[in-house]
Amino acid sequence: MKPTIADLLEVLDSFAPQRLAEQWDNVGLLVGSPHSSAGSILIGLDPTIALVEEAVAVGAKTIITHHPVIFKPLPAIDTSSPTGRLLQKALAHDISIIGCHTNLDSATDGVNAVLAELLGLESLSPLMPAENQQEENTGLGRIGRYRSPLGTEEFLRRLFQVLQLETVNIAGAMPEQITTVAVCGGSGSDLAPVAYARGADVYLTAEVKHAMAVWAKETGFAVIDGTHYATEKPATTQLAKKLGQAAAEGGWEIDIKLTETEVPPFVSVHTFISENTQP
Repeated sequence: MKPTIADLLEVLDSFAPQRLAEQWDNVGLLVGSPHSSAGSILIGLDPTIALVEEAVAVGAKTIITHHPVIFKPLPAIDTSSPTGRLLQKALAHDISIIGCHTNLDSATDGVNAVLAELLGLESLSPLMPAENQQEENTGLGRIGRYRSPLGTEEFLRRLFQVLQLETVNIAGAMPEQITTVAVCGGSGSDLAPVAYARGADVYLTAEVKHAMAVWAKETGFAVIDGTHYATEKPATTQLAKKLGQAAAEGGWEIDIKLTETEVPPFVSVHTFISENTQP
């Protein structure tokens, strides 16, 4: 069976229901027709021109990204702008684009569950449960525990391995022993007080605001900024796995690929001071 975009949307809705998306979000089919053939699928975190070019190169007819290609209403499609060029190229090559954003964040096995499980946490529950929990264990963030406490060094070793980073920013004091950890992949700065109130020893998120970092320092609560990209990227593998399972069960003739070209938008630049520099 060769699935249509509508078939694909139905499967996505089974594990990342659109009703879980935040009201301000824009998810689902954002470019293309539900009646089109899904063809082969390319999965990435960010909708970029490079990702569309990769889709063209590998012959993918559908792109699924975590972040939506159209987030706010577009007053015009300016093809000299990055978004305009992206849309122009996607439409020219008949490529559909689907966004699974905050619905995947809040899903039972979504962004935050994946991040927490990779860190080895157990007994997971949503940090901020969904208001209308038609599905069990849905909501933003996750909080969980280790069977046995980890020392700071062991926890950070796990953290760097999961995030594939060499450095992170930490506000507040890291405890010597870590048992309870809260996570929220992506921009979860505002949930730091929730994590603290729920008894977390450490809170991992990204895009931590300056004022929240000051609050963490004053409170003595460890808030770790693991970058937006690194805290959400692992979920793309889970998304591909879920779709692969659905394809096998439905007898779909479809190829599902993870992007091989996507990289973080930031690069690290290390400060250097010339020996001849005067104070």
